[in-house]
Amino acid sequence: MSMFDEFEQFQRFQATWNAVRIERAVEVGLFTFGDSDLPYYLVTSSSGRDAAGKAAMVKVRRGNVTVSRARIITPDTMHPELRNFFEEHEETGLIEFLMSRTAAFSNLKLSNESGPEKIVTDTVEEAVTRLNRQLDEEEEDRVAILSAPAALAGFAVFRYASERILASAPGNIQELRERGLLP
Repeated sequence: MSMFDEFEQFQRFQATWNAVRIERAVEVGLFTFGDSDLPYYLVTSSSGRDAAGKAAMVKVRRGNVTVSRARIITPDTMHPELRNFFEEHEETGLIEFLMSRTAAFSNLKLSNESGPEKIVTDTVEEAVTRLNRQLDEEEEDRVAILSAPAALAGFAVFRYASERILASAPGNIQELRERGLLP
């Protein structure tokens, strides 16, 4: 791969990264040992207008990403694994680009489970505002709200999970040191 190819890949990655948004962030870290759950709502919008000239269709779905750490590291578990994020090989080049640049993903299995989509009559902004209000009323601080164009739905969920993994890495490393598992 030439330097120009890598630069183009970076530009494409950055454009995709910026096209999705974490509308309501959570500050919950991942467990150092065992599985961690990252619940979310995803608000997507199809681009353009329908046959009647109405604005893009907005859909909301609830989901959960389970981040599992390998209990025993073997050659088979040395590489990260993604399940149910993308249709076939959609956007895998972008994901490999990110995952190849950090050790925080080593030995992780990420599994995405999402519920059915619900079509709403709101705009993306209105749907996000309504979900924020609902989560505030429920005093729920562990559920994120994501928004993205419909074509980037899987990437939005991956971005959310990767940001939580990267934010948790320093604390996880510190816990490993405290337990005597790292120098």
